[in-house]
Amino acid sequence: MNKVNRIIMEAITIHPQNGEQLQAIKAVLKAMKIPFEKLKAKESPYDPEFVKMIKESEQQVKEGKVTYLSMDELAKTLNIENDV
Repeated sequence: MNKVNRIIMEAITIHPQNGEQLQAIKAVLKAMKIPFEKLKAKESPYDPEFVKMIKESEQQVKEGKVTYLSMDELAKTLNIENDV
């Protein structure tokens, strides 16, 4: 029975902790003629309009444009009972 050598290919993700490590890893890969690619940043799972609203709200907080509610006011606004 003949055994066939199988080459198993797999992808790995490397997490260098600084620029020096990143440059060293790239140099090794290039020297060994191992192809690599820089991955694009992952797309946000959030709706762009939702992200825009959140960012606008964060800016309003920084500018002091906020409204404070008591627990009773909040409960009334949400139409729930305040048991506190």
